[in-house]
Amino acid sequence: MFDNPSPISRRRMLERCSSGFGMLALAGLLGRAPSHRALAQSKAHSALIHPPKAKSIILCYMSGGISHLDSFDPKPRLAREGGQPMPVKIERTQFNNNGKIFPSPFSFKQHGQSGIPLSSIFPHLADCADDLAVIRSMTTPVNEHAQGNFAMHSGFPFLGYPSAGAWISYGLGSANENLPSYVALESSHAVPPHGGVGLYSSGFLPAQHQASILQADGDEAVTNIKPSQALDLQRSRLDFVNQIDRGFSTTVKGHANIEAAIQNYETAYRMQSSIPEICDISGESEATRRLYGLDDGDSEKVAYGRQALLARRLVEKGVRFIELSCLTERIGAGGAANPWDQHGDLEKGHRAMAYQVDQPIAGLIKDLKSRGLLDQTLIVFTGEFGRTPFSQGSNGRDHNPFGFSLWLAGGGVRGGSIRGATDDYGYHVINQPTTIYDLWATVLHQLGLDHQLLTYRYAGRDVRLTDVHGNILHDILA
Repeated sequence: MFDNPSPISRRRMLERCSSGFGMLALAGLLGRAPSHRALAQSKAHSALIHPPKAKSIILCYMSGGISHLDSFDPKPRLAREGGQPMPVKIERTQFNNNGKIFPSPFSFKQHGQSGIPLSSIFPHLADCADDLAVIRSMTTPVNEHAQGNFAMHSGFPFLGYPSAGAWISYGLGSANENLPSYVALESSHAVPPHGGVGLYSSGFLPAQHQASILQADGDEAVTNIKPSQALDLQRSRLDFVNQIDRGFSTTVKGHANIEAAIQNYETAYRMQSSIPEICDISGESEATRRLYGLDDGDSEKVAYGRQALLARRLVEKGVRFIELSCLTERIGAGGAANPWDQHGDLEKGHRAMAYQVDQPIAGLIKDLKSRGLLDQTLIVFTGEFGRTPFSQGSNGRDHNPFGFSLWLAGGGVRGGSIRGATDDYGYHVINQPTTIYDLWATVLHQLGLDHQLLTYRYAGRDVRLTDVHGNILHDILA
């Protein structure tokens, strides 16, 4: 049984309604300036230290651990000493099935005016050599896929911490009220890297900062994105729900989860028209489609190329952080969650994976540059760790966290540059060791944020993406 509610006077009714209309109007105004709202609700405003060089980040994540020895860090000594035992101590590896020195099955050639050497498996990326800032001295504290993926995404090797995309969304807010600020792109044959969708999590940050996952080649980019009822009816229902939620939020003193839910409802409503428009590439020219490899007969290359093209379209609309996902169905490539993970038959697996991503990523760089967007878009190409210079079994490589390579392009970095070095075997870093924290400190710096000031109070301490570490890599910045 419910108690009979107390009757409400007409004056009281009007008072409540007028307040509600005012709140809805205020919400609408704030919705048009989401970045200011985000800054007001966080410490991010104090982390803005200078005008940004970059406005958006595109993360091309090579899950599984691309081999630096077969991509961006040539080691002639491996060819000279191939088949011989390693002359230095071998650290414990993931599987401890360690063989002899394993030369790269691929050739290297210098490219561009900078003369950056690239593997033969990247013929299209070779055209962009002068746009790349290659870091050959990356290190990571972990040697297992899920831990490595969490560490690379969030700075911590386990579940529960916000990803870099969530931190950037929290720090800068959205530049487009009709789209999420953080998007993870997938295709029909792609799955998230080991660690799952937790890699895209907002952790303890407000929930609106987690990634929205878009299926780049699905009938619906987001499940149930097409409205099932008239938009005006849906709008009126949403307004009613928001009014109730805001009333409840007032009683619990503006609980962050309720505010996040309200913002997510609103973003989802606006996405119903914006996402289908973004994902409709029918208006792109044939030249653009060819640039990304969409005319290729390889279905995985076409799928990745579509992700790369959508990344450009999302950048044009002001999305802050976009992550692309690799695919694999080929025999010889790694598992679905870690397709670059070649513990055996490395030549076949790496050749297949490079064929998938090479032209689309090179096309993305060229397309952004031709549209004047590369200078304000920072592309990060990385996996979770590198590979060993000695074989696992006969023709694969095990995980190597002691030295590996990644590269950045656009967004104010100094193209045609190389930072750091590994030893003659590509095993350990010997010059300018670089950490995950240094990488994200630099990315935040290019976005105009101070990584030491971008914090969130959690479990009694001010937590940040770079934990208590991180140095800006000024030597790769223009």
